[in-house]
Amino acid sequence: MNDDNGEGVAIANLIGTDGYSIVGWVFRWTTGAHAVMWDVYGPQPISEIRPDITAEQKQEIDFDALTQIGRGDSS
Repeated sequence: MNDDNGEGVAIANLIGTDGYSIVGWVFRWTTGAHAVMWDVYGPQPISEIRPDITAEQKQEIDFDALTQIGRGDSS
């Protein structure tokens, strides 16, 4: 993707629960919006974002929900 053509630019890696695997990326669009793109295995729970992004960016991509993917409801 190319920011010069109005596309997104990867700004951070989504790190899997093993602490080192990259399972996706956070992209920033020329509009200022942020989005997540997953690797070929699709959505997976994450443990962190490297490099860290701002609290506002985390809220926009719903960081809390990304850490809970696949865990289901235990009740």
